[in-house]
Amino acid sequence: MTAELVRGQNHPLPDTRLEIRVSAGHPVVAGATLGDENGRVPGVEWVAHPGTPSLPGVDVPRRCAADHRLSVDLAAVSDDVHRVSVLLALPTGAGAVRFGSLAAPFVAVAGGDGADVASYTITGLDTESAVVALELYRRQGAWKVRAMGQGYEGGLADLLGDQGLDRAADLAASILAAVSPEPAVVAEPAVAEPSRPVADPPLRVPEPERVGSAPTAAPDPHSAPPPPPVTPPAVPTTGTPTPAMGTGPISYAHPRRRPSEAPEPRQAPPVPIAGDASGWSMDERLYNQVWGMFEDLARSAAAYRSACDFAESRLDRELDQSLSDYRSRVGGANDAARATARARHDELVQRAQEVLDRDLAQLAAESEVVEPALPPAYARWDSPVWHAYRVPAEEPMAVRLGDLHLPERTDLRIPMLVRLPLERGLWVDSGRGNSEAAGLLDEVELRRLALDSAVAHAARLLAAHPAGEFTVHVLDAAGAGTAALAPLVETGVLAAPPARGASGVSAVLEQLTERVDLLQMASRAGAADALPPGLDTARQLLIVHDFPHGFDDRAVTRLRYLADEGPSVGVHLLMVADRADAAAYGPLLDPLWRSLLRLTPVADDHLADPWVGHAWSYEPPVLPPGGSVLRQVLAQVAAARHGKRL
Repeated sequence: MTAELVRGQNHPLPDTRLEIRVSAGHPVVAGATLGDENGRVPGVEWVAHPGTPSLPGVDVPRRCAADHRLSVDLAAVSDDVHRVSVLLALPTGAGAVRFGSLAAPFVAVAGGDGADVASYTITGLDTESAVVALELYRRQGAWKVRAMGQGYEGGLADLLGDQGLDRAADLAASILAAVSPEPAVVAEPAVAEPSRPVADPPLRVPEPERVGSAPTAAPDPHSAPPPPPVTPPAVPTTGTPTPAMGTGPISYAHPRRRPSEAPEPRQAPPVPIAGDASGWSMDERLYNQVWGMFEDLARSAAAYRSACDFAESRLDRELDQSLSDYRSRVGGANDAARATARARHDELVQRAQEVLDRDLAQLAAESEVVEPALPPAYARWDSPVWHAYRVPAEEPMAVRLGDLHLPERTDLRIPMLVRLPLERGLWVDSGRGNSEAAGLLDEVELRRLALDSAVAHAARLLAAHPAGEFTVHVLDAAGAGTAALAPLVETGVLAAPPARGASGVSAVLEQLTERVDLLQMASRAGAADALPPGLDTARQLLIVHDFPHGFDDRAVTRLRYLADEGPSVGVHLLMVADRADAAAYGPLLDPLWRSLLRLTPVADDHLADPWVGHAWSYEPPVLPPGGSVLRQVLAQVAAARHGKRL
């Protein structure tokens, strides 16, 4: 049964030998790009187009046409290839300049036996003149097809540039020039000699002149016709004899197409393996695998929601049509039409649900394998890996700041991994916002949970860095966070006790501001060795609690400066604040809040993924109740830090 895909939906491929058929209803250019594990096209030699139609495992048409057939053998592509993107583009000078003025292109993927595996109608295009139709991608050793439908208003150049190709505009221009129609050449009529009227000669096709032979004289039209050519006797050949012209059966088989083998029986989904992703180290492979799960869940949910929306819109349209026809209102025809429409709606929703359940089951099985294998920087606080924690010798690629899930399956949690070094500061929102969970708590409890979350984030960042390479400062002007900050203070991991009062806040901000200025000047001048002796070059984290209490206008200005300029030289903010408390500053602090990554102490759905823009529910990190894992980890960090100083 052919899977009718919608944008973002994926489907497993039962075979590696595929034929991709394109029906556009208008001449288009068809090609393919080969991408690495990051989806990037390293060079022009990774692009199959009419000028270079054949690459290992990929063959594309040489000409511009309304219908195309592309041949793909995924077993023959290089091991470095993880994605094969099928692209379509409108040629120049062919009339149409955007896909929105044409019928929706249709793409079908057939297996080695010729049976269709999946199809996709690319709808929703408007001003785009190039589109990525499909994507074949490698996942856990198996290949899948994903309906993309990603259009580009800037044409083929923007498409290739978006995939990371250098000098994409030059390649796009050469591709379009290769398929542009050439102007027709009109031959001038021959003028007969007036002194010698000549009757119309019989039409003859001149033979090509052989190299090294004498030129052939022009035939005289009044001479006798030449004798018929003598046919040489047939030479017997070995193998299967070829039937004579006009006799015997005619073979319509393609002369260069190999007969397809019998299709293999459909295999069960591959067993998930932890670290089954690209990367130089296990740390990198697990990071890429988690992000692959994140993307797969986002696109699977997008396909399901799109299919349900399409089913609803089609049902409404068919019900409106049945009601608008007055002839169907008698005799029960209207009831039958409504029943048929609802049955089609239910069938489409059921099929979408089955596909979603299959994808969710596979992702859940992968999560059960990956979660226990995660290192401390990626693991939950209740993971057994923390009991054997040791201060790392190298910084990991990322840290875990919580979990993400979608309403389609709330128990399937994706680790929220954020790359190191942090590109922006963090903000733990202690206000109610629009969260239903926050609305059930009083203000005091919500602020306590916010500071507890901030302490957990700071402890994880400390545990992820080698000894002495990460320093934490705390601003607690009113001293309201003494109880929550006790694990950081009592284990001795802070650079100094928490700063109290307006003077303490001003002193810490001045120290960090001067550090940012010095590091920026040294970096711009290329004089890192000219820094003052004794300057702490470790990365800095400033925890700001109960903002804006204890801040004057100058302190607020310095805080904004650290938020804007600090991350580039390793100074980061961790704000614990309610935005409503700083409402007196008006729009002055809007850039500050926008520059920080907002986190919440309770579940909230304020984060979006970078692929389809779903609203994901964020779950903050939770420490095991009654456990001492946080203090044990911080004690290890403090011991390694003091030992290094000695």
